[in-house]
Amino acid sequence: MAEAADELSTPLGQTTVGRTRRFRLPFTAMQALAVLLGLVLVGFVGIALFNDNPLGGEPIARVTLRNPPPAAADDKHAPAAQAAAKSAAKAPAAASDARTVTIIDGSSGKRQDVVIGAGDPADKADGDTPPLAMTGIDPRLLEKSRYGMIPVVADGLKPFTVYAAEADRAKAARMPVVAIVVAGLGVGAAKTTDAIMKLPPAVTLAFTPYGSDPGKLAERARTQRHEILLQIPMEPFDYPDNDPGPQTLLTTLSSEQNLDRFYWHLSRLQGYAGIANFMGGRFVAADPVMQPIVREAAKRGLSYFDDGSTPRSVAQTLSAGQALPFAKADFAIDAVPTSAEIDRALVKLETIAKERGAAVGVASALPVSIERLGAWLKTLDSKGIMLVPLTTAMLKSKSG
Repeated sequence: MAEAADELSTPLGQTTVGRTRRFRLPFTAMQALAVLLGLVLVGFVGIALFNDNPLGGEPIARVTLRNPPPAAADDKHAPAAQAAAKSAAKAPAAASDARTVTIIDGSSGKRQDVVIGAGDPADKADGDTPPLAMTGIDPRLLEKSRYGMIPVVADGLKPFTVYAAEADRAKAARMPVVAIVVAGLGVGAAKTTDAIMKLPPAVTLAFTPYGSDPGKLAERARTQRHEILLQIPMEPFDYPDNDPGPQTLLTTLSSEQNLDRFYWHLSRLQGYAGIANFMGGRFVAADPVMQPIVREAAKRGLSYFDDGSTPRSVAQTLSAGQALPFAKADFAIDAVPTSAEIDRALVKLETIAKERGAAVGVASALPVSIERLGAWLKTLDSKGIMLVPLTTAMLKSKSG
């Protein structure tokens, strides 16, 4: 009857299409989702109630363990194998501490990215022997810090006197002397090796605390009978735009914080006769922050070398007050890194030595600097001037 009624109400000439009845579920999609979630929840509750595993749900990993073959009781190599295994176990941790920083050459302003291996302080302070079987390192002159081994005075001996390079000091007292310090070493193995191998032993080499292994390069320098210094990064005037590197001593830090950073630097290598500033125009001019550093250096039997880059430096006055052996560079030999300008600076250094009895020059390890220094140093004997390590020049200046 419904169809008949529809046909009667349909306009003439048109046909009707029968409507198809939709099939409807007895529940909605939301109700189905709720039921599904309820089933999942019931399943988890069931597992929690009826499973006896107390670690159920915790992440697990399965590792196959293999027992090593039993070592013979008389195996002479067992201790060495154990030491090698210990080193291998520590190696990944040390690698994870390594980081890349940008180091700025204090003389040339050149930037260089280097990897610094921080190492594990516990490895250095757990009673093990300091890294390397270092030639001439007196264990009495080392003490443990939270970062590793740092210099100390012991049995009346000081690092300044023990690690000073050999020199004919009686002869040096009678004639003009020149001391040359090549600084900024340790970052860049190639240029550091050139300075070590191409320059005579009487040239003093100053190492920054950075690089992947500054201690190894410093040890090589000492093996070649060079006297070495440790450069301490200090705040320049344009910090932080010009950043010497990690653990830089800052005027905004307390004395305790700067001393803690100082110890970090001191632990990076051993066998140095003294310290030197690395940059630091603002820091070395500030008496309140410099005084604790100079006092600590004196306490530990070191010397202080001022690279002369800051006329306002208070290092000389503070060093005199602490009876700290001191020297200041007269000028940078390669401030203008060309052969002609370097040769001109070296002639000027000769003149100062003859007028005052002693002169000190500082240079970077640029290839042109190493080449011109090497050629000039060969001429000093004929000019009546003696090349001496920095410590000898310090002692001569102190004696008047």
